[in-house]
Amino acid sequence: MKNVNDLIESAEELAKRGLSKGEIADELNVSRETASWLVEKSGAKSESDAGSTSESRDNGGPHDIHVDWSAFGRDSARLTYAGQAMADLLSKEGEEVDLTIGIEKAGVPLATVVSRELDTDLGSYAPAKHQWEEGDIEDLGGSFSRNFATIRGRDCYIVDDTITSGTTMKETIEAIREEGGNPVGCVVLVDKQGVEQVSDVPVYSLINVVRVGEES
Repeated sequence: MKNVNDLIESAEELAKRGLSKGEIADELNVSRETASWLVEKSGAKSESDAGSTSESRDNGGPHDIHVDWSAFGRDSARLTYAGQAMADLLSKEGEEVDLTIGIEKAGVPLATVVSRELDTDLGSYAPAKHQWEEGDIEDLGGSFSRNFATIRGRDCYIVDDTITSGTTMKETIEAIREEGGNPVGCVVLVDKQGVEQVSDVPVYSLINVVRVGEES
């Protein structure tokens, strides 16, 4: 995707397929607020049959950064290389960890590679945002897949593709602790917030995005 109009069209397509706004945010690697804005813009564009691309981004739009890492995702070899690099970042922790947890959806294939590289079991967590449409996300809850490894009593790493606001990573850390696990490190491809830790757990990223200049 090259511009905001591509994002609007993608959001419209995903919405028509029945994805929640939270799932759309996950698919497009943007915040929930940005996903809502894109879906609303796609509706307005369809209703007005607007053909101008210059009007798609008006004042008051969200302040966000779209990350397209599909060049990794669509090729198993590249995805493996990325996962190996992420595993290398986590290995610097020097912890005896026996479980790697991937945040669905995009974090799971990356976590699979990390798990293999670090010789750990594999877990999977579906965050609350996948159910989110509008309102307070705290009213929703995420879940661990029973088809993967159990959490209780284990030190673990957490893997995801991006950090946008940090909400999903924080939720996952809290969910692991509630299950009796101990998260010792997180790793992502891209950190859009520049965070060094979330809920006292260190965060590592292959790419750290720094916004230059103040938001208007």
